[in-house]
Amino acid sequence: MDLTARLAAIGPRLKALRQDRDITLQDLSDDTGISVSTLSRLESGLRRATLDLLLPIATAYRVTLDELVGPEVGDPRVTARPRTVGSMTVIPLTRQPGNLQAYKVILTPDDALPEPRTHEGFEWFYVLSGRLRLILGDRELTMRAGEAAEFDTRIPHWLGPADDRPVELLTLFGKQGERIHLRASSRGAGSTRS
Repeated sequence: MDLTARLAAIGPRLKALRQDRDITLQDLSDDTGISVSTLSRLESGLRRATLDLLLPIATAYRVTLDELVGPEVGDPRVTARPRTVGSMTVIPLTRQPGNLQAYKVILTPDDALPEPRTHEGFEWFYVLSGRLRLILGDRELTMRAGEAAEFDTRIPHWLGPADDRPVELLTLFGKQGERIHLRASSRGAGSTRS
Protein backbone atom coordinates (compact mmCIF):
# COMPACT_ATOMS: atom_id res chain seq x y z
CA MET A 1 0.00 0.00 0.00
CA ASP A 2 1.51 3.36 -0.99
CA LEU A 3 1.67 6.38 1.32
CA THR A 4 -1.35 8.12 -0.22
CA ALA A 5 -3.54 5.05 0.24
CA ARG A 6 -2.34 4.58 3.82
CA LEU A 7 -3.12 8.20 4.66
CA ALA A 8 -6.57 7.92 3.06
CA ALA A 9 -7.34 4.85 5.21
CA ILE A 10 -6.61 6.66 8.50
CA GLY A 11 -9.90 8.61 8.61
CA PRO A 12 -12.20 5.56 8.36
CA ARG A 13 -9.97 3.69 10.82
CA LEU A 14 -10.23 6.57 13.34
CA LYS A 15 -14.02 6.73 12.96
CA ALA A 16 -14.41 2.97 13.40
CA LEU A 17 -12.17 3.01 16.48
CA ARG A 18 -14.17 5.84 18.05
CA GLN A 19 -17.50 4.15 17.29
CA ASP A 20 -16.26 0.78 18.59
CA ARG A 21 -15.39 2.45 21.87
CA ASP A 22 -18.75 4.28 21.95
CA ILE A 23 -17.08 7.69 22.24
CA THR A 24 -18.57 10.88 20.81
CA LEU A 25 -16.57 13.45 18.88
CA GLN A 26 -17.11 15.82 21.80
CA ASP A 27 -15.69 13.25 24.27
CA LEU A 28 -12.64 12.77 22.07
CA SER A 29 -12.26 16.53 21.69
CA ASP A 30 -12.33 16.94 25.48
CA ASP A 31 -9.66 14.22 25.88
CA THR A 32 -7.33 15.48 23.13
CA GLY A 33 -7.83 19.24 22.97
CA ILE A 34 -8.53 18.92 19.23
CA SER A 35 -11.68 20.68 18.04
CA VAL A 36 -14.76 18.65 17.11
CA SER A 37 -14.70 20.07 13.58
CA THR A 38 -11.05 19.06 13.07
CA LEU A 39 -11.76 15.54 14.36
CA SER A 40 -14.80 15.27 12.08
CA ARG A 41 -12.83 16.43 9.03
CA LEU A 42 -10.00 14.04 9.93
CA GLU A 43 -12.40 11.08 10.13
CA SER A 44 -14.09 12.01 6.85
CA GLY A 45 -10.78 12.41 5.03
CA LEU A 46 -11.20 16.16 4.49
CA ARG A 47 -8.24 16.87 6.77
CA ARG A 48 -4.86 15.20 6.33
CA ALA A 49 -3.55 13.28 9.33
CA THR A 50 -0.45 14.78 10.92
CA LEU A 51 1.67 13.70 13.83
CA ASP A 52 0.36 16.65 15.86
CA LEU A 53 -3.18 15.27 15.48
CA LEU A 54 -2.44 11.56 15.73
CA LEU A 55 -0.31 11.63 18.91
CA PRO A 56 -3.07 13.01 21.20
CA ILE A 57 -5.63 10.65 19.61
CA ALA A 58 -3.35 7.64 20.13
CA THR A 59 -2.84 8.71 23.75
CA ALA A 60 -6.60 9.10 24.31
CA TYR A 61 -7.32 5.65 22.84
CA ARG A 62 -4.25 4.11 24.52
CA VAL A 63 -3.00 2.64 21.26
CA THR A 64 0.23 2.94 19.29
CA LEU A 65 0.58 5.16 16.24
CA ASP A 66 0.99 1.99 14.17
CA GLU A 67 -2.49 0.92 15.23
CA LEU A 68 -3.93 4.23 14.04
CA VAL A 69 -2.02 4.32 10.77
CA GLY A 70 -2.32 0.60 10.06
CA PRO A 71 0.44 -1.88 9.34
CA GLU A 72 2.35 -1.73 6.10
CA VAL A 73 1.35 -4.66 3.94
CA GLY A 74 4.35 -6.24 2.28
CA ASP A 75 4.89 -9.51 0.53
CA PRO A 76 3.97 -12.15 3.15
CA ARG A 77 5.86 -14.95 1.44
CA VAL A 78 9.00 -16.21 3.15
CA THR A 79 11.78 -16.77 0.65
CA ALA A 80 13.30 -19.99 1.85
CA ARG A 81 16.84 -20.62 0.71
CA PRO A 82 17.75 -24.15 1.82
CA ARG A 83 21.22 -24.66 3.20
CA THR A 84 22.75 -28.14 3.22
CA VAL A 85 25.62 -29.14 5.48
CA GLY A 86 26.54 -32.81 5.31
CA SER A 87 23.37 -34.85 5.75
CA MET A 88 21.30 -31.94 7.11
CA THR A 89 19.23 -29.52 5.02
CA VAL A 90 17.94 -26.42 6.85
CA ILE A 91 15.14 -24.29 5.41
CA PRO A 92 14.53 -21.00 7.29
CA LEU A 93 10.84 -20.28 7.86
CA THR A 94 11.26 -16.85 9.46
CA ARG A 95 12.92 -13.83 7.97
CA GLN A 96 12.56 -11.25 10.72
CA PRO A 97 15.60 -10.57 12.87
CA GLY A 98 15.20 -11.53 16.47
CA ASN A 99 15.95 -14.15 19.02
CA LEU A 100 13.39 -16.76 18.00
CA GLN A 101 13.83 -18.46 14.63
CA ALA A 102 11.83 -21.24 12.92
CA TYR A 103 13.29 -23.82 10.54
CA LYS A 104 12.29 -26.94 8.67
CA VAL A 105 15.10 -29.46 8.96
CA ILE A 106 15.57 -32.58 6.82
CA LEU A 107 18.05 -35.14 8.13
CA THR A 108 19.16 -37.87 5.73
CA PRO A 109 20.86 -41.09 6.81
CA ASP A 110 24.64 -41.30 6.67
CA ASP A 111 27.36 -43.54 8.07
CA ALA A 112 28.94 -40.94 10.36
CA LEU A 113 29.06 -41.66 14.08
CA PRO A 114 26.97 -39.35 16.29
CA GLU A 115 28.99 -36.44 17.67
CA PRO A 116 26.94 -34.65 20.37
CA ARG A 117 27.60 -30.90 20.47
CA THR A 118 26.67 -27.96 22.66
CA HIS A 119 25.93 -24.29 22.03
CA GLU A 120 24.02 -21.43 23.64
CA GLY A 121 20.25 -21.42 23.36
CA PHE A 122 17.12 -23.46 23.78
CA GLU A 123 15.53 -25.64 21.11
CA TRP A 124 12.05 -26.99 20.51
CA PHE A 125 11.25 -29.36 17.65
CA TYR A 126 8.33 -31.33 16.27
CA VAL A 127 8.84 -34.46 14.16
CA LEU A 128 6.90 -34.01 10.91
CA SER A 129 7.77 -37.35 9.30
CA GLY A 130 10.12 -40.29 9.76
CA ARG A 131 11.72 -41.52 12.95
CA LEU A 132 14.24 -39.40 14.81
CA ARG A 133 17.12 -40.59 16.98
CA LEU A 134 17.85 -38.04 19.70
CA ILE A 135 20.92 -38.26 21.90
CA LEU A 136 20.63 -35.81 24.80
CA GLY A 137 23.31 -36.02 27.46
CA ASP A 138 23.41 -39.68 28.51
CA ARG A 139 19.90 -40.46 27.19
CA GLU A 140 18.94 -41.81 23.78
CA LEU A 141 15.38 -41.58 22.47
CA THR A 142 13.58 -42.60 19.30
CA MET A 143 10.80 -40.18 18.33
CA ARG A 144 8.04 -40.62 15.75
CA ALA A 145 5.98 -38.20 13.66
CA GLY A 146 3.76 -36.10 15.89
CA GLU A 147 6.12 -36.08 18.87
CA ALA A 148 7.88 -32.97 20.15
CA ALA A 149 10.81 -32.24 22.45
CA GLU A 150 12.48 -29.22 24.02
CA PHE A 151 15.89 -28.90 25.63
CA ASP A 152 18.67 -26.57 26.67
CA THR A 153 21.28 -26.70 23.89
CA ARG A 154 24.11 -26.44 26.43
CA ILE A 155 23.44 -30.16 27.08
CA PRO A 156 25.43 -32.27 24.58
CA HIS A 157 22.95 -33.33 21.89
CA TRP A 158 22.74 -34.98 18.47
CA LEU A 159 19.82 -35.58 16.13
CA GLY A 160 19.64 -37.95 13.18
CA PRO A 161 17.44 -40.51 11.44
CA ALA A 162 16.63 -43.57 13.54
CA ASP A 163 16.60 -45.80 10.44
CA ASP A 164 17.49 -45.70 6.73
CA ARG A 165 14.86 -43.08 5.85
CA PRO A 166 15.04 -39.26 6.11
CA VAL A 167 13.37 -37.47 9.01
CA GLU A 168 11.74 -34.03 8.78
CA LEU A 169 11.46 -31.62 11.72
CA LEU A 170 9.93 -28.26 12.46
CA THR A 171 12.25 -26.52 14.92
CA LEU A 172 12.15 -23.29 16.90
CA PHE A 173 15.45 -22.08 18.23
CA GLY A 174 16.08 -19.22 20.61
CA LYS A 175 19.64 -17.92 20.90
CA GLN A 176 19.00 -16.41 24.32
CA GLY A 177 17.40 -19.54 25.74
CA GLU A 178 13.72 -18.72 25.33
CA ARG A 179 11.58 -21.64 26.36
CA ILE A 180 8.79 -22.78 24.11
CA HIS A 181 6.39 -24.74 26.26
CA LEU A 182 4.41 -27.60 24.85
CA ARG A 183 1.16 -28.31 26.67
CA ALA A 184 0.39 -31.99 26.57
CA SER A 185 -1.22 -34.53 28.82
CA SER A 186 1.22 -36.83 30.51
CA ARG A 187 0.46 -40.45 29.83
CA GLY A 188 -2.28 -41.68 32.09
CA ALA A 189 -1.93 -38.82 34.58
CA GLY A 190 -4.21 -36.27 32.93
CA SER A 191 -2.00 -33.39 34.13
CA THR A 192 -0.37 -30.74 31.97
CA ARG A 193 3.20 -29.60 31.76
CA SER A 194 4.05 -25.94 31.28
